[in-house]
Amino acid sequence: MKIFPVFSPASGVYTHEADGWAILGWVAHSLDLSDTQIIERTLKGEPDAFNVLVSRWERQIYGLTLRMLGRDEEAKDATQETFLSAYRNLSKFRGEAKFSSWIYRIALNICHTKLRGRGKASVSLEEQFEVNGFEIAADTDDLSDNIQQEQVARHVRRALQGLPAEMRQVIIMKEYEDLKFAEIADILGIPISTVKTRMYTGLAELRKRLEHLRQAV
Repeated sequence: MKIFPVFSPASGVYTHEADGWAILGWVAHSLDLSDTQIIERTLKGEPDAFNVLVSRWERQIYGLTLRMLGRDEEAKDATQETFLSAYRNLSKFRGEAKFSSWIYRIALNICHTKLRGRGKASVSLEEQFEVNGFEIAADTDDLSDNIQQEQVARHVRRALQGLPAEMRQVIIMKEYEDLKFAEIADILGIPISTVKTRMYTGLAELRKRLEHLRQAV
């Protein structure tokens, strides 16, 4: 199931009026095409080609923006903005880097713009408990496994949001998007050594933020 409406190249916007079945045949015969080949077809005027790229990459981009921003609606907006920007700037894609690196870079730039608009509020572990209204029960045997898992997962997400964006984005791309260090370095335009430093420093900070929770449960 698609997360977003079909992209309408004619208007350069997402629209609910477009019929997803109309591009089903195009998608079916384009499965073996590379991203670069699909881009070439889009630039040559094939109206439904870009929808294939959206279909291929929307879940990854949405996952990235959701973990970067921590808010569902804002993540959906950022994902749509990412594909709109990619479509409008498609002629600037030279193929020197992979399309995936290019689209990730656009998404991260949009996320950073949104984060800067929020200010630089940092979330401490104590504030995380307060915001979520969560307290560890004295007898954890009274909690069902699924409730405990959801509580832990929620606090991991909150702790991740409390990390500096430069560390958070590396952890997300490595641990959640399953990218290699070299791919992350290419996306961010930084040395692999810097990626690794941000990764391990970020993980150490994340563990520190979650240490109290680990001891409590």
